[in-house]
Amino acid sequence: MKYCSSCGNSMDDNASYCPKCGAPCAYGAQSAPVVPGVPVKKASTTQTIAEVFMIIGCIASGAALIPLCWTIPMTVKYFNSVKEGKDVSTGFKVCSLIFVNLIAGILMLVGDDLSV
Repeated sequence: MKYCSSCGNSMDDNASYCPKCGAPCAYGAQSAPVVPGVPVKKASTTQTIAEVFMIIGCIASGAALIPLCWTIPMTVKYFNSVKEGKDVSTGFKVCSLIFVNLIAGILMLVGDDLSV
């Protein structure tokens, strides 16, 4: 059984459209229902650009091995937070600005946290 990615209604495996909301069924629909009324959070453009600059910061600090001890874990934490739709604290954003990449930290601080 599969579920509608728009409303979370259960559908027949062979259905092309959701019988409840009429949304087209994407190939390989979700195996778990979407909670109705709870919007799915996606990464904003600002967050994606910040992720790119976090990677650049890790590569730039590769010459000195010690900074990699905090740039890589901070980058991984930010990627996971964005992927899971979690908010990132202001302290983390400031630390990213100081220790990982200036541009990524600024983008995190001024950008909208999550777009719906």
